Amino acid sequence: MAPAFAAAASSSVCGACVPAACHFEARSMVAASRFLRNRVEGKRQSAAAWPLKAGLWDSLRSGFLKDNNSTQTVEPPSEPLEVEEPVPEELVLLERALPDGSTEQIIFSSAGDVDIYDLQALCDKVGWPRRPLSKIAASLRNSYLVATLHSVIQSSGTDDEHLRSYLTEGEEKKQLIGMARATSDHAFNATIWDVLVDPSYQGQGLGKALMEKVIRTLLQRDINNITLFADNKVIDFYKNLGFEVDPQGIKGMFWYPRF
Repeated sequence: MAPAFAAAASSSVCGACVPAACHFEARSMVAASRFLRNRVEGKRQSAAAWPLKAGLWDSLRSGFLKDNNSTQTVEPPSEPLEVEEPVPEELVLLERALPDGSTEQIIFSSAGDVDIYDLQALCDKVGWPRRPLSKIAASLRNSYLVATLHSVIQSSGTDDEHLRSYLTEGEEKKQLIGMARATSDHAFNATIWDVLVDPSYQGQGLGKALMEKVIRTLLQRDINNITLFADNKVIDFYKNLGFEVDPQGIKGMFWYPRF
């Protein structure tokens, strides 16, 4: 891995490999990256949280306590909880002038705006095996969180920043350069999948920034058990983000069809 702000390697998560299981604990949250400015500000509803702080195995037991070899169900609060609606976030991670005078912005978004053909092209760039488009679409649709990185290049037709913000679609180029998604039970656990960054944008800290934003978004939604699968090439990258390999001796196990 490249030092400091290295982006995730193209083999970060791949269905064709047998990776190691990694677990992120909320107490080891890394410091947030510095961002230039917010593009979208959202208001979050206040939520009354059920005071349950579950560890990994406590959360898997999901509300059952053993007492004298008998099982008792922990009753939920009598009053229904106010569900906090996730607010999509959009941030400019990087803004820079290109040699031709145009301006490029690298934008993070958690709105899940992904074109499946753009994603397939990105997977081709990092060397992942092709998957059916229908399954790619289903995986995005059924994900709890889909985070993206886009490169937006604005033409140099005007020096007025206010006017540049209203450029028509034909005067700017938008390209998907990174993505990560997470599945979740919406309460305790989340697993991060399909972390990838365009090879021409790797080594610039974008993979690290993408993962930090994904982790922070999940923590803000009160999900504290975060796992992922990584092959040997990128284990150090995820360790630097706070993930542990086989914590407390827990092993990831896989079942594959044998026919």
